[in-house]
Amino acid sequence: MKLDKWQEEILKAKGNLCARCGRQTGKSTVIAMKAAMFAVNNPDKQILVVSATERQAFLLYSKILNYLFDNFRSMIKKGKDRPTKSEIKLINHSIIRCLPTGLDGIGIRGYTTNMLIADEAHFIPEEVWDAVTPQLVTTEAIQILISTTHGREGYFARCFNNPSFTSFHVTTEEVALGREEPMKSRMLEHLASEKNEKTRLQFAQEYCAEFIDELRQLFPTDLIKKVMVLERQFLTLLPLEDNYLGVDIARMGEDESVLFSVQRIKRQRLTQLDMQITTKTHLNETIDLIKMHDKKHKYRKIYIDSAGVGAGVFDVLLQDSQTKRKVVSIENARKGIDRDDREKRLMKEDLYANLLVLMEQGKIELFNEPEILLSLRSVQYEYKEGRMKIFGTYTHIAEALVRAAWCMQDKTLNIYAYY
Repeated sequence: MKLDKWQEEILKAKGNLCARCGRQTGKSTVIAMKAAMFAVNNPDKQILVVSATERQAFLLYSKILNYLFDNFRSMIKKGKDRPTKSEIKLINHSIIRCLPTGLDGIGIRGYTTNMLIADEAHFIPEEVWDAVTPQLVTTEAIQILISTTHGREGYFARCFNNPSFTSFHVTTEEVALGREEPMKSRMLEHLASEKNEKTRLQFAQEYCAEFIDELRQLFPTDLIKKVMVLERQFLTLLPLEDNYLGVDIARMGEDESVLFSVQRIKRQRLTQLDMQITTKTHLNETIDLIKMHDKKHKYRKIYIDSAGVGAGVFDVLLQDSQTKRKVVSIENARKGIDRDDREKRLMKEDLYANLLVLMEQGKIELFNEPEILLSLRSVQYEYKEGRMKIFGTYTHIAEALVRAAWCMQDKTLNIYAYY
């Protein structure tokens, strides 16, 4: 594998390291190599790979495991000590572990760590660092922080400007220009398309890895935590069948689809009923999963974006005898959306504003789970030409949630239902 110059520099760097990188730059690939080689060349070391959620942490962990299999297979223990979903043991007694930080870092406290690798570190809650950094100081652990950016505040931003860290700033465009054909042309073509689709500030954050003050978080972190009061395993629901489902189907190049269920109580408040995230699911599998959840929860309405990839799922559900009277089209666009094509101004900002109001008024309760916090925190906004533009890097849960929460807008339900 031919490395970029900045990747070679990261491999050679000693001590603490902080890299803010644009999307699709290859940051996780080079960090996986660095972690694997550190474990192989340094006996009796403990390497801990963390991220805000288990799924995100496992993406980097799996790359480390693949690199070890390809280059140092004889170093990996076998038999009862063979690699698991969260731990790789080497014959030199070094161990690589993968753990989610959760909301407060309790799950990763107590581990003796010689190297801590945090993927998407800018999205890890501040409480985690408050809990973990004293432990890192006492063990003199090397910290390797990699991330795209999300504002200018937080532990990751502070470390980037800390002289005790070797800092790297890598943009997607400079990486593309350094690649060989045909990858160079493909990357530059993609970047040109993204510049047309995104605002200047949004592009600067996602692809230029700039710390941007002007982009604001739509749902304040304190407000999100205020409504995250439910423990899934202890959830007690009222004997009602006023249940609703919001669905977000993975777009091209994305991995996760989300089914988000809520129960409406006395038409005044919402309680989260269920949430399922699927990875790289085929459309027919998503359809079967929706129908299975419908049999379990007996939804009144199933809200889905019928544009793009969602069209295939929506069309099938619209023809199915089980779901045809429940499925509802909600598209994130300003367009005619009822059967007579009368103009209705339901837009993405309407969906998100509805959820924000419910949260501010204390009319919704959500599971106390890090995936929900991460998704809602990732939602940002800015004003362009007098209009609010809402976007984010991890919004698949938020997209499903805002659709499910739309059930509180009773007066609009009849224009979407198909009978």
